[in-house]
Amino acid sequence: MENVLGLRCIQCGKGLAAEPGVYTCPSCGSKAGIMDVEYDYQVINRLTSREKLTQSKDYSIFRYLPFLPIRPETPRPHLRVGWSPLYKPSELGISMGMSNLYIKDDGQNPTASLKDRASIIAVIKAVEEKAPTVACSSTGNAASSLAGSAAAMGLKSVIFVPSRAPQGKVAQLLIFGATVISVQGSYEDTFRLSAEAIDRFGWYNRNAAINPYLVEGKKTVALEIAEQFNWEVPDWVVLSVGDGCTIAGVWKGFKDLYQAGWIERLPKIVGVQSTGCCPLVDAFLEDRPWRPAEENTLADSIAVGVPRNPDKALRAVRESGGTMIAVPDGAILEAMRELGRTSGIFGEPAGVTGMAGLKVLVEKGVIGVDEKVVAIVTGNGLKDVKNAIAAVGEPIKVEPSLEELMVKLDARLDA
Repeated sequence: MENVLGLRCIQCGKGLAAEPGVYTCPSCGSKAGIMDVEYDYQVINRLTSREKLTQSKDYSIFRYLPFLPIRPETPRPHLRVGWSPLYKPSELGISMGMSNLYIKDDGQNPTASLKDRASIIAVIKAVEEKAPTVACSSTGNAASSLAGSAAAMGLKSVIFVPSRAPQGKVAQLLIFGATVISVQGSYEDTFRLSAEAIDRFGWYNRNAAINPYLVEGKKTVALEIAEQFNWEVPDWVVLSVGDGCTIAGVWKGFKDLYQAGWIERLPKIVGVQSTGCCPLVDAFLEDRPWRPAEENTLADSIAVGVPRNPDKALRAVRESGGTMIAVPDGAILEAMRELGRTSGIFGEPAGVTGMAGLKVLVEKGVIGVDEKVVAIVTGNGLKDVKNAIAAVGEPIKVEPSLEELMVKLDARLDA
C-alpha cells in the first residue's frame, strides 16, 4: 500500500507500520491506544485526481481507492457499497424553515445502513490477512452489514448482539448465514464477550472502535458529499452518534481531502444522541471526560452507554468548531414522521436522530436557516418496524364495508 504511511496512536503519538494484526498502540493498550491511518497525499495525487474521479464509472466507495488502506489487487465483494444519493427535499426544507437542507440517504446501501462502508473494508482486510472468520459486537447495523459483506466474500461471520436488537436486524444476520450470539445483557456486556471470544478463537476483529481501518471505510461518506457538491463542502454535517466511529470517520474524510488539497475549507460537525443515552454529548457540553451512561433509548443503534471511540468522536466535533446535542426519543419519532411525510425517505430511529437535533439547533439559531447543511440518514426504517409504527400509529382497520370505512375515515381526519 504505497499510499499508506502507517498508523499513529491518537493518545501518545507513537507511529507504527501498517502490518497485519496491528490495530492498537502497544504502549497505550487496547482501550486507549486507538490508531489513525496516515496517508502520503503526494502519492494519492499521483494515483488520482478530482478530474479522474469525475470520469470514473465505479459508483462505489472504490472510486476513492487511493484514499483507502487496501491493496488494489485484493479481491472485493460484488456488493455495491457507497455512492448513496444526496437529496435536497424542498418540502422538508420548508417544514424545517431551511433553504439549503440536504439529506444523504445511506439507508440505500446493500444491508440498508452506513455500516456497510466499514464492513466491506473489514472483509477485504480479513482476506489480506488470510482470516476465514470475521467477528464483531453490534447493536444491530454493524452486525447485519458484516454478515452481508462476509457472505458476499465467502467468509464466515460470528456476530454478538444484545438481546434488545430489533428482529429485523437479527433476521438479516440469520439470512446472511451468520452465527448469531444473542447476549442477555447490555451492549457493554456484548462488546466484552465478543472481545474475549475474538482473542480466544483468533477471528478477524471487525469492531470499528478497535480496528482503525474501518473508520477509513466510513469516511467515504464524506468524500462522496464533497464530490456531490462539486468539491464545495457544506457549512455543517449532522449525524447521530453511538460508539463515535462514524462521526470520527466523517471528519477524517474531510480532513484527508483538505490535506490532499482537494477542498478549500472544512465543515462543522454536529453529533446528536438521545437524552436516554448521551455520554458523549454530556462530556462535550460540560467540557469533562465522558462517563458511562444508561442505555435508555429506542434508537438501538446509538444506545451505547460505554462508547468505544469517544476520543476520536469528541476530537472531530471540537476540531471542526461544531457542537453536540441530545434530543428525547419523542423528538426522534417525530423526525421519522417529518422526514417520511415531506421527503419520502424512511429512516430508522438512530438514522434520523441527527435530523431531530438539527431541528432544535435551527430553532435556537445555532445553525442559520440559509446555511448549507447535510443531515446523514445512517439507516433505513425497515430495520425497526416496531418503532416506525410507534411513530405513526396503526393503520385504519375496517370490515369490508363502505359505511364503516366512511365513519372511521371521518374520525381519523377529524383527529
